[in-house]
Amino acid sequence: MKLSLILATVARSIDVGRFIHSLVGQTDRNFELIVVDQNTDDRLLPYIEEGRTAGLDLHHLRLNRPSLSGARNMGIAKSTGELVGFPDDDCWYDPDTVAQVLRVFSSTPNLQGIVACWEEQMRDKRVKPMIGNLSLKAWRDFRGGYASSISLFFRREQFDRLGGFDERLGVGRWYGGAEETDFILRALASGASLAYCPTVKVHHLFEPVTQDKLSKRCRVARRRSRGTGGIYAKHHLSFWVIFRGFLAPIYHTISYREALRLGFSISLGRIEGYLKWKFRER
Repeated sequence: MKLSLILATVARSIDVGRFIHSLVGQTDRNFELIVVDQNTDDRLLPYIEEGRTAGLDLHHLRLNRPSLSGARNMGIAKSTGELVGFPDDDCWYDPDTVAQVLRVFSSTPNLQGIVACWEEQMRDKRVKPMIGNLSLKAWRDFRGGYASSISLFFRREQFDRLGGFDERLGVGRWYGGAEETDFILRALASGASLAYCPTVKVHHLFEPVTQDKLSKRCRVARRRSRGTGGIYAKHHLSFWVIFRGFLAPIYHTISYREALRLGFSISLGRIEGYLKWKFRER
């Protein structure tokens, strides 16, 4: 069994080098790395050559129009592994991450996908890593837990069957996020067996919140939240889930002036995404 890691990247270089270095140190080399480069320059070439020199099975693709979902779909189409994963360009892996992924899927043939443990996310939220199978009902109620795209590992056949990521969603698009939530909902609705797997660990830094960056964070949060609003409409979620989703970001931050601004941006983005999808998308 082989794992294809699809890394979509733009505007970064040193962080990509760090991820490649973490792959060089993997205890199991039964994987390929597909870098989908959306830069207009050659900043990644030194790191690509470093990885190849170290013996990695590394493929370098170019995509002219930045689109996270589009880049990942391109990588899926070029992949040769039975399994696929989607590291961000500022992630890194523990030395046994690939080995753990391969071990889980080899020992559980009926399992179609796993959600790994994002170490920094669990630490930031101060909760224990989740275990057990993902539930369609819980995910439709937005009570299913956490599953960033960097923590997703699926059998390739799931993307062949369901059509990959929805390219209307994700970074680089007007609906700036939630492409992974959309795919999980589609996979669960199709009957796929998905499970949390805390023994597989991925890393991705949390950027500290500072006052001078608040305006930028609000803009990014609004854009990303349009994707969440879009999937409210796309998946015909219940009135109460949608209503709660519109109000919760404001309600949970109402006592904190700076956080309230961020909460309002999230709510506004969800409303914008829901209305546009409901009345304009098919």
